[in-house]
Amino acid sequence: MRTQWSPSAAPVTPLSPLHPDDRHPCALGPMDPLRWSPSPCTSRPPSPRTPPCEMLGHVGIEAVLEQLKIKAMKMGFEFNIMVVGQSGLGKSTMVNTLFKSKMWKSTLPGLGVPMPQTLQLQSVTHIIEENGVKLKLTVTDTPGFGDQINNDKCWDPILGYINGQYERYLQEEILITRQRHIPDTRVHCCVYFVPPTGHCLRPLDIEFLQRLCRTVNVVPVIARADSLTIEEREAFRRRIQHDLRAHCIEVYPQKCFDEDINDRILNSKIRDRIPFAVVGADQEHLVNGRCVLGRKTKWGIIEVENMAHCEFPLLRDLLIRSHLQDLKDITHNVHYENYRVFRLNQSHALPRGPGWVNLAPAPADLTATPGPWKVRWQAHDSSDEEC
Repeated sequence: MRTQWSPSAAPVTPLSPLHPDDRHPCALGPMDPLRWSPSPCTSRPPSPRTPPCEMLGHVGIEAVLEQLKIKAMKMGFEFNIMVVGQSGLGKSTMVNTLFKSKMWKSTLPGLGVPMPQTLQLQSVTHIIEENGVKLKLTVTDTPGFGDQINNDKCWDPILGYINGQYERYLQEEILITRQRHIPDTRVHCCVYFVPPTGHCLRPLDIEFLQRLCRTVNVVPVIARADSLTIEEREAFRRRIQHDLRAHCIEVYPQKCFDEDINDRILNSKIRDRIPFAVVGADQEHLVNGRCVLGRKTKWGIIEVENMAHCEFPLLRDLLIRSHLQDLKDITHNVHYENYRVFRLNQSHALPRGPGWVNLAPAPADLTATPGPWKVRWQAHDSSDEEC
């Protein structure tokens, strides 16, 4: 089922990296949660307009698009997604539903054995092919976030993994003789599952999202939305949106990255619906003579691709059909660029000839905190700003 968003409505243009002088008052520093530091958003100066040249005949420039398509079809595409949330919210099932593939094997129905809880970070990679287009998909499942009695710094393993992938890419990038194609294991999107309490974000959610949104693109969703009525779902969504604004948590898509009026119109509709109320299911049922993905209850079948039942189609369109490349662009040009600048400054990298960079190994505590924001804060004056 297609939604009102379409890829053609939002052309994706590569983003420029952050400049150290860019500043935003609504982002937290990594070491002190009460200090504000710049956000990943930045404004770019308008590029000078070059007047078009009058052509005397057909040249065939449009053939470049076909060349790019052929090359892209040969190389394929990479996309890395992470799912975060407490146990029992259906993270693994949602991934299976998104890509209509058995990324994780569930237990056989009817045996009464629940799916095992995730005990450590697990990454699984599959090649998905559709109509000749190959997608190398890597999904990282996370521990049951917030399941312990003492949840102090329970986000460290997750942030450490994300920064670890940035470090891995950086170490490949600074080699004198680099690979022609550096394997990209950086997390392009993190889907954050909010438990359907119907109240507001928990303090744990707020603390973690403040750190997470500065390191990776975050898309929050209301998990198991079928446990809420339509009225409860809308009220819960508005409370979450209020909490996000009140605590200056910038989830994807960020307003400052809207390229033009078309982007603003498209992304405004998305931002108005975030967090999406979703239901996951990886089993098909027969409804009115057609097979649909859904969850069967004694009251009926909840169709995950039916907008009248949940907003799973909006999440699928955002992640795959309209914003997949934009997620990758922001990861490379903003989040990874912040990390790269921080690491180079931290190691006092000095050029020693063409292609030479002396980069010390990453410190052990770097993976526990979103390091790029420390150097961003120190690059400005010491005056504190608050939302």
